[in-house]
Amino acid sequence: MEFAGASSLQHLQALSNLLSTQQEEGDDEDCKNINACARLGPGQVGPPPKTDKEVSTAYVKKNSKDIWSEEEVAEGCQYEDDNDPRPQPEYEIILKQSVGTEDIFLGLNGKDPSSMCCESMLVKIKLPDTKATDVVLDVKEKFLDLRTLKYKLGLHLPHPIHSHEGKAQFFSEREELEVTLLIKRPMDFINMP
Repeated sequence: MEFAGASSLQHLQALSNLLSTQQEEGDDEDCKNINACARLGPGQVGPPPKTDKEVSTAYVKKNSKDIWSEEEVAEGCQYEDDNDPRPQPEYEIILKQSVGTEDIFLGLNGKDPSSMCCESMLVKIKLPDTKATDVVLDVKEKFLDLRTLKYKLGLHLPHPIHSHEGKAQFFSEREELEVTLLIKRPMDFINMP
């Protein structure tokens, strides 16, 4: 027991000597100040950090007084008005694709019934007691805005569309507006043969 106690006492004294702040002669010349060497840690391993601050371009604020940039604002949010009492009409979104007999019977073109193979989108909006002259329609790439005297509809579209290549038709007997929009597919050359 005494031998183990003496040994542990010697270990403690050796540890104390290592950790003491007094510098003994013959130490490494790079560590002249033991406090400075004791403060070294994992952060000091490797090359010294750069003094120039590198700022990410995603967070660079432009020299304008705008609070948000156009990329930060969701498209169509300027049309949302919680104080407008007009109800939202019933609507239905139908995705369409052009298929031929080779697609249906033989499957030669590689099309399937998924939305990735659809070329256009049909939005059917029921507008009871509304005339075609009362309808104001504005279509953006990802948003459809419809206003009448009785109804308002701000619809975020499920796919981006070509906003200038669509058509709208109002059917008075059904009191329904049909808006056909061509879907914008930037990767069509990969998805569809």
